[in-house]
Amino acid sequence: MRKHFDFFVIGGGSAGFNGARVAADLGKRVAIADAGPELGGLCILKGCVPSKTLLYSTDVLHHARHAKELGLKIPRAQVDMKALHARKKRIIDEFASYRVKGMTSGRYTLFREAAHFIDDHTVELSSGIRCTADRFLIATGSRVSIPNLPGLRSTPFWTSDDVLDLDFVPESVIVLGGGIVACELAQFLRRIGSRVILIQRSPHILRDHSPEASTVVQKAFVDEGIELFTHTTLSEISGDKRGVRVAFKQGRKNVEKRARYLFNALGREPVSDTLGLAQAGVKVSDEGRIIVNRWQQTSARHIYAGGDVCGPHDIVHVAVAQGELAARHGFGVRGLKPIDPSLLLNVVFTDPPLATLGWRDDELREKKQPFLTAQYPFDDHGKSILMEAKRGFVKISAEPEKGRILGVEVVGREAGELIHCFSGPLAMRATVFDLLRAPWYHPTLAEIFTYPLEEIADKINAKK
Repeated sequence: MRKHFDFFVIGGGSAGFNGARVAADLGKRVAIADAGPELGGLCILKGCVPSKTLLYSTDVLHHARHAKELGLKIPRAQVDMKALHARKKRIIDEFASYRVKGMTSGRYTLFREAAHFIDDHTVELSSGIRCTADRFLIATGSRVSIPNLPGLRSTPFWTSDDVLDLDFVPESVIVLGGGIVACELAQFLRRIGSRVILIQRSPHILRDHSPEASTVVQKAFVDEGIELFTHTTLSEISGDKRGVRVAFKQGRKNVEKRARYLFNALGREPVSDTLGLAQAGVKVSDEGRIIVNRWQQTSARHIYAGGDVCGPHDIVHVAVAQGELAARHGFGVRGLKPIDPSLLLNVVFTDPPLATLGWRDDELREKKQPFLTAQYPFDDHGKSILMEAKRGFVKISAEPEKGRILGVEVVGREAGELIHCFSGPLAMRATVFDLLRAPWYHPTLAEIFTYPLEEIADKINAKK
């Protein structure tokens, strides 16, 4: 059996579904192949939705436990893991059912099967059905990677899927890794009552962010009782009936740590090895990422890719934009613009949270882009002081001549919300002077941005 479509999408997550939606809006015949046990994609089922649900609950728990600092008396605050787990499942089901409704609405032909290329215009499904298409979108996402570390593959370990599905409080957990998933879930585990040991190979956690910002989060982790080891070299991982053992070096010191459970949070890898990409002429990097151009086209120009399978940033709103861009470009929509890397927005939902928008200072230096920068601490700002939210700072970088804003970094309370004060302005190429013409209400957390804005404006005016 053979069927033909205008647009064939492999993977029904954020990139795939939104690419399919746009193609259908353009009046195209669209098929989606998704072999996952459930429909919805990583974000809804095993990523953003469950993790942020759990993190919000433990944020409330943490504030309740520290209510005395605010002059409040809350005799006892503790987690109910069964109720927490049930609430998370309800919320996932709500989001997933909406996605399933969209995918089964009749706008698309949905195949609940895996697909692989047998040539550049034909895929074969698990059932043996062959489908041809004018254009394709590969959006198969990513999976947990298992690095080649001594003993890791032979030692039982949890992935983020397991941690997000917990309905009990683990006695103790060793967390391998210091990226976003590792840090968010390590703090979650500590706040529900687990003893947590976090082992990171890089000099600091959250290595894709500035050392200055990540140090603020590290200090919070240590203050909450997380045993944190950075700049390490793993020597051996092993396990027995009592739990797991991780041996590593930190500088010249040999260290050994034991815990009941091991959480492998050492990153994710693209799901690209089962797709028959060579038969389609689609090239991949050494890491298995599908190589795309600025329009999301692969080396076979009628085949597009979006989301984690191509990257370079595994972020949901970027995946959505990539899928939509692929569909519009594939069918000749005019006036398109590629995704702008200067508007990259990233949020880490630790406490304190960390958020960045635009270019980081190290990236500007690498680009040899002149810039001015200024920052201001939360511990000298009215609203954050009265909220007992004194950790962290805000930092703004701008062009030295006209003051166009190039990048913003926030580490501190509500960073993920505050960073959006600059989403519109950066997209509109606003200057520090433009932002200073806007009203900033007192007392608010957002008002803190006026201090670095004024400092940069003063520096520019002083040169005139």
